[in-house]
Amino acid sequence: MTDIETPEPAGTDQPTRAGFVALIGEPNAGKSTLLNRMVGAKVSIVTHKVQTTRARIRGIAMHGPAQIVFVDTPGIFRPRRRLDRSMVAAAWGGAADADIIVLLIEAHRGLTDGVRSIVDTLRERAGKTPVALAINKIDRVKAEELLALSQQLNAEYDFTRSFMISAEKGHGTGDLMDWLAAEVPAGPWLYPEDQIADLPMRMIAAEITREKLTLRLHEEIPYQLTVETEAWEEKPDGSARIDQIVYVTRPGHKGIVLGKGGETIKAVGQLARAELMEFMGRPVHLFLQVKLRENWLEERERYREMGLDFREGDPD
Repeated sequence: MTDIETPEPAGTDQPTRAGFVALIGEPNAGKSTLLNRMVGAKVSIVTHKVQTTRARIRGIAMHGPAQIVFVDTPGIFRPRRRLDRSMVAAAWGGAADADIIVLLIEAHRGLTDGVRSIVDTLRERAGKTPVALAINKIDRVKAEELLALSQQLNAEYDFTRSFMISAEKGHGTGDLMDWLAAEVPAGPWLYPEDQIADLPMRMIAAEITREKLTLRLHEEIPYQLTVETEAWEEKPDGSARIDQIVYVTRPGHKGIVLGKGGETIKAVGQLARAELMEFMGRPVHLFLQVKLRENWLEERERYREMGLDFREGDPD
């Protein structure tokens, strides 16, 4: 990684602070929504389906003299396949590298077996790293239930701080941001002030397309497909041509992704293109192909493209 000249904050004499904050929790707890809320831009895909975040996605938020680098990890769950194991390993790897850990749980689900398992692992792995509790989706339960849940969780683990938030609506997220900005270590900023993510744009573009596919399709298919940006060409007029391949594992899935007369992949392409144009602030020409690759879930190269480690051992 090339060295980045450390920027100076404008208009303040306060010492700079910077650090990594890992967001962990069960699948669909709202980690990606919180990341996007904190950063103020869409850097992680958000869908109604679980396990959509596959790699650790870093979003960078500025808050006064503090730079907070959020690590949105895959949801922690009981792994069954090689991809599952790689995702869970990425989640705990993100937590291990962090200056602060935030455990996000859904208020209406409470202290599930999955949350208990995460708390047990935190006892083993967190060490002296501060761990904050963020109870999300607080609009779904009554105030007295929230208080009881907070007391129950704090009896299970010695959280440094507890927050009641709604990542979707923004309730309580300002208090969480204030605390994080004060808690990250003193030191120079790690990234330029105007950078919001450390993922390559090729990967962000692939994630945006995968989100549109996930929202459009149903059942098992989204977890058995991946999107790769095959080519990226900068045009003289300032636009970008992006060529992507959607890999599926079964012949029947190819037809489902394409849709009748290609209508599904066309609609996905239009939605992804529109979001890419908004994200990049310039014209985009997006071209999608769907290809069968039956064993992509067992190929090292595919995991590298997703930013995951290839986990050895039986896939099932």
